[in-house]
Amino acid sequence: MKFSESLKKNKDFQIVYKNSKSYANKYLVMYVRENGTEKNRLGISVSKKVGNSVVRHHLTRLIRESYRLQEAHFKGGLDIIVIARVSAKDKSYHVIESALIHLGRLHEIYNQ
Repeated sequence: MKFSESLKKNKDFQIVYKNSKSYANKYLVMYVRENGTEKNRLGISVSKKVGNSVVRHHLTRLIRESYRLQEAHFKGGLDIIVIARVSAKDKSYHVIESALIHLGRLHEIYNQ
């Protein structure tokens, strides 16, 4: 089982934004870039437009947990940034999880 790290520094986020391809669906946007290691690094971004801090943190936890439970299906050695859209605000765990899997398949980094 792989263990992911967090992507936290603004510099790291900027590198991924500039040097990667993104796909989006109704609830999430995902940027993916190879990082040259065996581990994945996950970065989650939720704008203030989505809601207050309680809403943003709840959404962050949903995305992180969705990824954690599906992590074994994702390829390794990637920097992954997931951005929550305003439409994701009141969605359930299952909706967020299926949106994350959908984007993983579009990037061809998710294997069932």
